Amino acid sequence: MLSFFLCGCSNKSEDRSVIQFASWGSKSEVEILKPVLADFERENPDIKVEFMHIPQNYFQKIHLLFASNKAPDVIFLNNQYLPVYANAGLLKKFSDDEFEKAAFYPKAIKALSWNNDCYAIPRDISMLVIFYNRDIFRKKGVPFPQKTWTMEEFLTVAQMLTSRPDVFGISFEEDVLFYLPYLMSFGGGLLSDDLSTDISETKETIDGLNFYSDLRKKYHVAPLSSESASATMAQMFMQGRLGMYISGRWIVPKFREEIKFDWDIVQFPQGPAGSIVPLDASGWAISSSSRNPDAAFKLVKYLSSKDTIEKFTRSGLIVPARVDVAESKSFLDGAKPYSSRVFLDVIKTSKPTPVSVEYRVILDKTKEKNENLFN
Repeated sequence: MLSFFLCGCSNKSEDRSVIQFASWGSKSEVEILKPVLADFERENPDIKVEFMHIPQNYFQKIHLLFASNKAPDVIFLNNQYLPVYANAGLLKKFSDDEFEKAAFYPKAIKALSWNNDCYAIPRDISMLVIFYNRDIFRKKGVPFPQKTWTMEEFLTVAQMLTSRPDVFGISFEEDVLFYLPYLMSFGGGLLSDDLSTDISETKETIDGLNFYSDLRKKYHVAPLSSESASATMAQMFMQGRLGMYISGRWIVPKFREEIKFDWDIVQFPQGPAGSIVPLDASGWAISSSSRNPDAAFKLVKYLSSKDTIEKFTRSGLIVPARVDVAESKSFLDGAKPYSSRVFLDVIKTSKPTPVSVEYRVILDKTKEKNENLFN
């Protein structure tokens, strides 16, 4: 596989422009993508797309391709890695008149920008919400949570749902992604919005961390590592062992397929600073070294069109970054969750994650630093 990556490059063959397109994705996601690429080639017979599917260690391999001057023409990226490439001048800047900027949520554009320049056209946005087991709520006689609930009410609900060791009120994960909403809702976080200041040691951040840690260690409404054993939080929720579970839209297809009980979603509770969750985004970027930038741009415009993003949306996999698709039946109607509009409501109170070039290093250090606090 690595040999294939290093040998591949954009070229012209049989009077067709050949471009490489790299993306991660599950089997179901690839099954959506391949027909889309075939349709694009039919509509653009002068362009051939070589699809480079990298299901594991995606960014490590993308790093290697850039370092070897063999970067794909079109690259699917997220906002957490985009600054690394944008800051190094490895990606094309998209000007406002090159795509339908008004068709996308402004926060999606902001998340995929660096120094106020957009470097990827968005496909989707992701925010964390709370999935909850409606059957457990009914069994315990607990009213379903409302969008205006507070952090104190959230804790009370988690306590009412907990009957250790069989059922815990709320999930607990040591990956920073899953507790960053607690930090932000307490007014803290890791980096200031302008990226100039480390705010990981502020009072607000510490308060958020302590509240999160107390869910497990003080109130015992979240499972200890020993109590979850080898099961993931998603597995525990599907097994009916969690009353509430924090995650994103990406888990919906699996829940639709495997969960037999009644479930829905609600937005994250309001802390001292409000109900603030980080907003992340993924989209399509073009390598600044592409030998066929016009063909690459045609592909990105096709992938970011309303029709194409609708195809990804129908699977339940994404929250579309296009407003017209998010407000359509493709997203709002159909299978669970009943309250899909919650994802759109959360956009209003979410905040694009402040991400620097060193963000991945910051995440690793934060996770290591807080390991003892959580255990």
